[in-house]
Amino acid sequence: MGSTPCHSGTPSVLGSRGRSCRSPCFSGDLSKSVGAKGVLAGPGETGLHPPGSARVLEPILLFCSSPLVLMLTGVLVLASLFSIIFFVSGGSHFQDPLFCVFVVFSFTSVVDLIISLEEDGYISGFMEVYIREGEPYLRTAHGIMICYWDGIIHYGLYLAMIAAIGQRKSYRNLGLFWLGSLMMSIVVFLLGNLIGKYSSDLSPAFLLNLPYILIPIWAGTRLFQQPKALPCLSPEKVAEEQRKRLYQRPQDMGLVLVLLLTATFTFFRGMVVLDCPADSCFEYIYQREPYLRDPVAYPKVQMLIYMFYVLPFFCLCIYGLVLPGCSWLPDWSLVFAGAVAQAQFSHLGSSLHPRTPFPYQTPEDVWWSFFITNVLYALGPQLLAYRCLRCPAFFLPATPASLHVGKKHQ
Repeated sequence: MGSTPCHSGTPSVLGSRGRSCRSPCFSGDLSKSVGAKGVLAGPGETGLHPPGSARVLEPILLFCSSPLVLMLTGVLVLASLFSIIFFVSGGSHFQDPLFCVFVVFSFTSVVDLIISLEEDGYISGFMEVYIREGEPYLRTAHGIMICYWDGIIHYGLYLAMIAAIGQRKSYRNLGLFWLGSLMMSIVVFLLGNLIGKYSSDLSPAFLLNLPYILIPIWAGTRLFQQPKALPCLSPEKVAEEQRKRLYQRPQDMGLVLVLLLTATFTFFRGMVVLDCPADSCFEYIYQREPYLRDPVAYPKVQMLIYMFYVLPFFCLCIYGLVLPGCSWLPDWSLVFAGAVAQAQFSHLGSSLHPRTPFPYQTPEDVWWSFFITNVLYALGPQLLAYRCLRCPAFFLPATPASLHVGKKHQ
């Protein structure tokens, strides 16, 4: 993975920290490829560089591959990109500072897509040094899957929101979905790195992930402050919709049932990763979803976030579907729809990815049940968000007209 192909007899470059190079063209020890005069030599060659060049190149290569230099390079690239955007646009788009955020993050999304493609063997020679010396945990199945999600889904969202800003259209709903997706991705990733098997491999490049915590928090406050696109509904129509009981709204009854099942499954998997001694939990973690035992800790962190944050939200959603006027539900349903979609994609993909050690991969005899269960789990919040956006009358704040009609029918 990440090896460099042969190029017409050209010798391979020195490996990092003096180790033998990962290239298939250079599989021997470094000392065997050094000529009699102390220069790099290929097969049948006496040396391609002046004497002592190996001693000159090695410190340079070591310096360029150090974690601190990699971190500073990343900061410099992002700062340069921000400056280019500012001068090219002439500040015209800076009336909305989120434009800069989306452009810079779209660049990092492309980098993440390159990382995932390289780690899966589709391309090579782009990010090998950075992954090896900076963030080796991106070589895990979970790291690869979040890079795919960032490079495809987030990148598409960035382009859509940049286009909306350029056309002066609202991108609030897209932004809320992106906010939940990005926050879930980075929180699970950072916590898994801190407490999992890669906690001892953290380097200064790990600090490059901090903007992914701070900037979305700031961006989220701006997104929630943007005005909502209110539907053209009369007070009488809103009052009529809010007078309906749950049994008069079959779609909402179905959603409540789905949310109840999803909440139950969320609680069960949370108890599984907390080492509940029940036989059902023991059987599930060993025979149904052994990925939850993976020492990388990402799946355990994911299930705990589900249990302590997503589970209470599911309960609040049931409350919001039963009682009218919960105006907070449409916005937060979008946030959690993005969060659960990203989480389930990463969890499902990591469970089945060959980079996951074999003892923790999903057994073949339960593959379809595992796949369908997790897809349905991700589908519930998406249906809720769609229902809130399609028919928002039930969630609008009660108007004076609706209160008057409600009193008349009491």
